[in-house]
Amino acid sequence: MTRAGSWRSIAASILNEAYLHYKATGRTSDGRRFGRAPNPYVPPEVPEGKVNVSDPDSHYMKTNDGYVQGYNAQAVVSEQQIVLAAEITTSTVDWSQLDPMVSAAIAELEQAGVSDGPRVALADCQYWNEEHMDEVVANKHIQVLIPPESQARADPRPGWTGGRYDFMRAALKSEGGQQLYHKRPGMIEPLFAHTKHNRGVTRFLRRGRSAVRTEWRLLMTTHNLDKLHRHHLATVRA
Repeated sequence: MTRAGSWRSIAASILNEAYLHYKATGRTSDGRRFGRAPNPYVPPEVPEGKVNVSDPDSHYMKTNDGYVQGYNAQAVVSEQQIVLAAEITTSTVDWSQLDPMVSAAIAELEQAGVSDGPRVALADCQYWNEEHMDEVVANKHIQVLIPPESQARADPRPGWTGGRYDFMRAALKSEGGQQLYHKRPGMIEPLFAHTKHNRGVTRFLRRGRSAVRTEWRLLMTTHNLDKLHRHHLATVRA
C-alpha cells in the first residue's frame, strides 16, 4: 500500500470510530438519544458476485439481446462518416462520454494538422450531461444539440421542463436545429451498422482494456481507409 493509501485507511478508520461513538452517545435535536448503535461493518472473506478471469477489465453491458460481458465502444464521425475519434469505456451508459469524446476528436484533428475543428456536436439523449455540455460550449466553443429525451417519448421527462430543457427543445424545433439534427442518424448509425452487420464484427477478439482499445481503433482506421478507397474509385470513374 502506498503512503497516501495508508493515510486514507487510517483516516477512514478514525472517521468510522467517531461515527460509531456519535451514534452511541449523541442525541437528536429534541434531546432524545439515538437508537441502538449500528453493528460495525465486517467485510466478507470472499467478495460476492463473479469475476471474469479472462478479462477482469470488462463489465456487464446491456444490449438489445440482454446483458453481455464487454465494453462500450464510442466513436465520433464527421458529416461524411469519417471516424475522427474512437475510444473504449467500461461505463454501461453514455452520459459521461460527451466531453471526453469531443476532446478526443479535437486532439486527433490537431495531431493530424487539421485546423478546421468541429463547430456543432450532435448526440442522442443518452449523452445529456449539463456539466459536459457547458464545458464543450464554453471552453471548446462548440455548440451542442442533444434532445432531453428520446423521440419515443410523447411528453417531456418528469421534472425535465423549463430552463435549458425547454431551450434545447426550442432549438431542436427551429429550422436550423432540425436541419442539423436530422443529419445525426445518417452520420453515426451507419458506422455501427456497417461494422456489425456488413463486416461481421460483433465481438472483440482481444482481452484487456488497452488491447480492446487498440482493436477498436484499428477497426475504425480500416473503416476510414475503405471510405477513402471508395471515394478514390468514384473520383476516377467520374
